[in-house]
Amino acid sequence: MRLRALLETDTLGLRLLGGEAELDRSVRGVMTTDLRDPSRYLSGGELVLTGLAWRRRPADSERFVRILAAAGVAGLAAGEAELGSVPGDLVAACARHRLPLFSVVEDVSFASITEHVVRQVSAERAGDLAAVVERHRRLVAGGPAGGGPEVALDLLRSDLDLRAWVLSPTGRRVAGPTGPDRRLTAAVRAELAGEHLAAVRARRRFPHRVRAADGVTYSLFPVGGAAPPEQAEAAERAEAAALPDWLLAVEADAGDWPEQRLDLLRGVARLIAVERDRRDAARAVRRRLAQEVVDLAAAGAPPAEIAARLRVTAPVLLPGLGAAPRWQVVVARVECGPDAAANGPLARALLEEILAGPEAAGAEPADRVAVGQAGGEAVALVALPGPPVAARSEAPEAAAREPDAPPVPGGAADGTAHPDALLAAVRAPLARGLGEDGRITLGLSAAVHSAEGLHGALEEARHARRVAAARPGRVCAAGHQQLASHVLLLPFVPDDVRRVFTSRLLDPLRDYDRRHRADLVRTLDSFLTCDGSWTRCAATLHVHVNTLRYRVARIEQLTGRDLGRLEDRLDFFLALRMT
Repeated sequence: MRLRALLETDTLGLRLLGGEAELDRSVRGVMTTDLRDPSRYLSGGELVLTGLAWRRRPADSERFVRILAAAGVAGLAAGEAELGSVPGDLVAACARHRLPLFSVVEDVSFASITEHVVRQVSAERAGDLAAVVERHRRLVAGGPAGGGPEVALDLLRSDLDLRAWVLSPTGRRVAGPTGPDRRLTAAVRAELAGEHLAAVRARRRFPHRVRAADGVTYSLFPVGGAAPPEQAEAAERAEAAALPDWLLAVEADAGDWPEQRLDLLRGVARLIAVERDRRDAARAVRRRLAQEVVDLAAAGAPPAEIAARLRVTAPVLLPGLGAAPRWQVVVARVECGPDAAANGPLARALLEEILAGPEAAGAEPADRVAVGQAGGEAVALVALPGPPVAARSEAPEAAAREPDAPPVPGGAADGTAHPDALLAAVRAPLARGLGEDGRITLGLSAAVHSAEGLHGALEEARHARRVAAARPGRVCAAGHQQLASHVLLLPFVPDDVRRVFTSRLLDPLRDYDRRHRADLVRTLDSFLTCDGSWTRCAATLHVHVNTLRYRVARIEQLTGRDLGRLEDRLDFFLALRMT
């Protein structure tokens, strides 16, 4: 806005005292000060409001105006409440430095002037940015990619001075600042992603404001928009759909923003959604080729046929891979809503995000991961960087030709993904997005040294996923390591057999604990975990060894079992693991 517009606004009651030739100066902000030297708080283009409390003698006016002129302010407005009128020495100083000077009558508050200037400047900026965003939207919608989400974020940063990030549902940074002055940590990104998914489930109005662990308030916008709370049916459908969606996190509290600015941010979110949909469409061919390989492996096709199909599709499916000698299979299933079998596409999208890792740059999943579906499960083929060191030593020429590969997220020493490490960064946000009645379970196979082994790896990953499904929690994973343990058997024990077995062994202890406020069940669990060591178990429970001996004797008396016998210890161990 121009200074002339302020003079023409009757409600402000401004009177021009000098500088009529400079009234076409642009006003980019407003500042109220009575400091003798406010230069550190000025960046240029401000309308400075002052009550003249800094003026103690006429010479102060020259110094104050010289500081304002050097800072490049647009103009000065002096209140008449303190001195009754604007002193002549201030008028003369402003004339010398060609600084427009206004007087503010006593009946007009500085707050009303500030509100008017901020409203006008914000509206002009928002209008200019909205026009830029609209032009960019048309460019993106009508042709090749127009620069990705970074372009929209640059517009926010340059025109509205807003820092913003685009995040995936697992907290992966898709776009946004990465410099040392303002870089979101993995923990804060995961927190924001979880808050966003929880807000979608609770059908809150957006933007959703969050004060994160770093002490900063963020406003979260769904990329692509969200149904308002009154549209219950649409909101229910949006809950599952929002799980694989991106979000726009703005470093600002949007609680008092005008509707025009909120509409602008929603428009930016829709613009970013165009880029997201474009990238998702670009993965369509890759997903179709992955589906062909998954279908062959799931159907038990001859190994030679699977290997031949993979050789043909590898250049598009996994670009730049070359000949990968090892593969790992990851299976995921999502239980969300009444029909878990229909959640295959959702499981596929989430598995792509999980395998991309929270620190992956850009918006694409890992280049060495291809995901398809098998019924209600998502199946990922993970190309590992190469054989273990021992295997490489047998063929040094081949190893030397093997291209470098980025590590698999949550990778172990041999390059395979480990279930606990894989979920470490994504468990919290996904758990909040799935809600109380939703689950995602993953199973990981061991590495196989050729495409011919993919069918066996798929079955192994499926068994591991069933083991994960038998565990408590909304986000669980199990690896092939658990398939050589008793935990492999537990998921396949019928529920009625499980209940009878645990009830006969543990109900006497539970009843005793309930009546006497004792701790026999926990004592039993700790005793078995400590391999029957009296001293270690007593230290773990923070009790005397004699107290522990008394409790164990009471357990044996109530159950008729002998904890000195291996068979009885094993029965108790399995009963505790089945609960």
